[in-house]
Order: sequence, then C-alpha cells, then structure tokens
Amino acid sequence: MEDNNQTAVTEFLFLGLTDQLHQQIVLFLMFFLIYFVTLGGNLGMIILIWTNPRLHSPMYFFLSHLSFVDICMSSCIAPKMLCDVFEEKKGISFTGCAAQLWFFGLFVATECFLLASMAYDRYMAICKPLLYSLIMSQRVCVQLVVGPYVMAFISTTTHTVLAFGLPFCGPNIIDHFFCDISPLLSLACADTWINKLVLFVMAGSIGVLSGLIIMLSYICILMAILRIQTADGRRKAFSTCSSHLAVVSILYGTLFFIYVRPGSTSSVDINKVISLFYTVVIPMLNPLIYSLRNKEVKDTFRKIFERKSSLVGR
Repeated sequence: MEDNNQTAVTEFLFLGLTDQLHQQIVLFLMFFLIYFVTLGGNLGMIILIWTNPRLHSPMYFFLSHLSFVDICMSSCIAPKMLCDVFEEKKGISFTGCAAQLWFFGLFVATECFLLASMAYDRYMAICKPLLYSLIMSQRVCVQLVVGPYVMAFISTTTHTVLAFGLPFCGPNIIDHFFCDISPLLSLACADTWINKLVLFVMAGSIGVLSGLIIMLSYICILMAILRIQTADGRRKAFSTCSSHLAVVSILYGTLFFIYVRPGSTSSVDINKVISLFYTVVIPMLNPLIYSLRNKEVKDTFRKIFERKSSLVGR
C-alpha cells in the first residue's frame, strides 16, 4: 500500500500567481522583460570580465561566477513560470519537480557561499593589501568558487532526497508558481517534521555560516576604512564594498524571511511575492548594482561604446 501511495502522484499542478487575464498579461510582459534583462546583464558582465585584461582580478573572477549563478538560478524558474502564465493547467511532472527543486536549491545556496567568498576577498584587499596578490592566488580563488558548489550540492541533495522520499498520495496542487520545498512538504502523506527540522537547521546553517563570514569580514573592513587618513581614501575603499553589501542585504533578507522563520504564519500570497523577488528580480539587480556602482566596470563600458562610436564615425 505504501508503494502504491508513493507512485499515486505522477505530476504536480501549480496554482500560479493569478487567474485574472489582465493581470496575467501584465505579469507576463513584466517578467519576460525582467528575464531578458537578467540574461543580457549577466551575460554582458561575464563577457566583459573575461575579455578585458583590466578586469582579470580575483574580485571580478568572483563576480563573473556570481553572474553565472544568477543566470542559472533565474533560468530554473522564469521560463517555466512564463510558459504557465496563460495555461489553465500549470503542470509539472514528478521528476521535473524534483529537478527544479534540486537545481534551484543548488544555485541559491551557491550564491550565499559565493557572496561570502567575495566578502573575504574584499577583506584581504583592504585589510592586507601588501599580501593580497600572494594570498589570493589563482588556486585559492578557484577553491573559493568550487567550495560553494560542493557545500550547496550537499545541502540541496539532502533536501531533495528527503522530500521526494516521502509518499505523495494526493492532493497534488502546489499553491505556488514553482516547486519550492515548503509548499511541497505540505502535500506529503506522512509526518514531515524531520524534513522541516533539517530544512531549518541546514538553511539556517548556510545563512549563519556565510553571513558570519560576511559580517566579520566587513567589521574588519570598516575598522580598516576608519583608520584611513584621507576622506578620499575612505570613499574609494568603501565604494569597492558598497555594491556587495547591497546585494547581500537584499538576498539574505528575503531568504531568511522565507526559509529560516520557525513556525511562520505569513500568508501564502506574501510568500509568493517574496519568492518572486529572490527568484526573478534579484538575479536581474545584481549586474545592475555592480555595473552602476563600480567605477572600473563603468569605465570599461564607456571605452567600449566610445570605441564603437569612433568606428561607426569612420
């Protein structure tokens, strides 16, 4: 009987965001534009960084991988969501749901640890400038990128295996627009307290560990900046960190709101809005924040446009 229950559900159905046609049209156009900007902005950052020798430094090495993770994270959700907007039956197979949950969890956790690696890089650049090039070698940079993927792989594999090891015997309607762990667990025909405990502990550990690295790094950075004698020097030092701080604040605020609150009673609609923000909007904001607040990136863009303008003028 247990085996039959586990194979009873072969697909899941999403309730989506709205069933009002005019709202669906607005949402489709808005999120199509956001996804287009996400792909263009992040691909542009990757190409710019890897083709410009001036940007071949550890900070931009990490930034290019952050852009790659943002593309993957958004692509796990946005294409399926856009396809489902006008569909009456917003379905996804059992295997497809597991794959979406796994890939999305992988890239979200990777981004958290990658932001911690970037904070450590800024700490070394500002607090130990004379040893920076020695300590932040190519080997260390690769390790600080591979490490987040390994830790994220362990986390998301644990959640996915535990979640899809549960029996699902109906109903199969997920009150969301993608296969997120919390609404999925609510459909299981078994006690899910172990899953929720593991989710709380592991999600909290990811947030606390990476957040602690970021916090300690920026405490040291702040102390170092305050010791700088000139106002211009303090401004330049802080400008290299402000973009990263903005990205960290936005991402961690939304993730803690969704995954780390014990016994949350927030409405499903609020959770959907918050989920939209970190699944679709944040991957678009990252390249904009870094490009608009980073002098080297802006200078590189300007030189490219000036070069193209001069070629067109000839």
